[in-house]
Amino acid sequence: MPVRLSTTDPDFQAEFQALLEAKREGDTDVADTVSAIISDVRRGGDAALIALTEKFDKLSLTPETLAFSAAEMDAEIAKVSDKDCAVLELAATRIRAYHERQLPKDESWTDDIGATLGWRWSAVGAAGLYVPGGLASYPSSVLMNAIPAQVAGVKRLVIAAPTPGGKVNPLVLLAARLSGVETIYRIGGAQAIAALAYGTKTILPVDKITGPGNAYVAAAKRQVFGTVGIDMIAGPSEILVIADKDNNPDWIALDLLSQAEHDAVAQAILITDNADLAEAVSAAVDLRLKTLERRDIARQSWADYGAIIQVQSLDEAANLADRIAAEHLELCVADPGELAAKITNAGAMFLGAYTPEAIGDYVGGPNHVLPTARSARFSSGLSVLDFMKRTTISHMTPEALNAIGPAAETLAQSEGLEAHGLSIRARLDALNSEAT
Repeated sequence: MPVRLSTTDPDFQAEFQALLEAKREGDTDVADTVSAIISDVRRGGDAALIALTEKFDKLSLTPETLAFSAAEMDAEIAKVSDKDCAVLELAATRIRAYHERQLPKDESWTDDIGATLGWRWSAVGAAGLYVPGGLASYPSSVLMNAIPAQVAGVKRLVIAAPTPGGKVNPLVLLAARLSGVETIYRIGGAQAIAALAYGTKTILPVDKITGPGNAYVAAAKRQVFGTVGIDMIAGPSEILVIADKDNNPDWIALDLLSQAEHDAVAQAILITDNADLAEAVSAAVDLRLKTLERRDIARQSWADYGAIIQVQSLDEAANLADRIAAEHLELCVADPGELAAKITNAGAMFLGAYTPEAIGDYVGGPNHVLPTARSARFSSGLSVLDFMKRTTISHMTPEALNAIGPAAETLAQSEGLEAHGLSIRARLDALNSEAT
């Protein structure tokens, strides 16, 4: 059964801390296995990648068939219904419009000593986007990863999307095309991450890898970080709903289950200041668990990691929300804007009863790749900035160097870095000799 807590309980703090510290990630240590796979791909290139794809995905490939051909993509995309095509186009349009507003601006100014300072932004050269296969093959993930990269200006975008047993999701290919990506490799797992990071004869290495995956993909991203950039290490899905008495219990129940159905180790939490709503939502969840297609997964998630917390006020709820730092935070209260202003830690906020988290997964506009496992305390969801880098710019005039050079020389001497100081002193001496 889900945890039931009240802030009036004498042992609430200890029980709440235990909820925060509950381990939801799998205990299986795959680091050594992943390390061996990465080494295999680095040594064996295409041959190793093809052998590993045969082993894990039961799919026979050649260097020429690692990627879908344009004709194959056309044939698969032709299978997509007009309705599905229209909704993907709507999602792509809204996601693109939102992310275009994230583009940063270059800056340059001249300060009071005559030095010109600033920065400029540029996109990474190439990005590899990982898209899970099988049951977790989601076209929405393609849009959420590829569109920000394209908006950022990444010149070369490729996708790794495994097709176990040769099974293809046409919606994934359409989403890729709508995002401007035409190169899709039908490879997955740690071997795909290794190929994207180090390259093979057929697959060129990239500069950054993004996208969700299983424990093997997550471990591979950890191990190649430094050779390439990565977005984040995503954990199990999670949702926190803060709701007052004026809510439909069934709506709240469905919002909680929208994350519970993802994974047996997903987490759904309700915080409310109304005991009657808490009971009604609990009953509504039980009722919905009788009919959901993914009820076995959702039931285990709700039973093992779900929680209902009763508070005395919404201010108290805001304090708990900051400690939870949830991936998704719904504020189903009379004045969600006022409550949102009191909360700092959340991957994404959804304000009001008519803004279910699920709208953000598909067509809201903001990115659905979000920090999990309380990492919203220090990180953000995927954005255009994840595919860009900032270069600072300094231009000293002779007058500017004269003004601040001696201070830099002194600091260099204090740190025992003689050449640092001398590189400045040589120029200052030249300027002084010219002036005399």
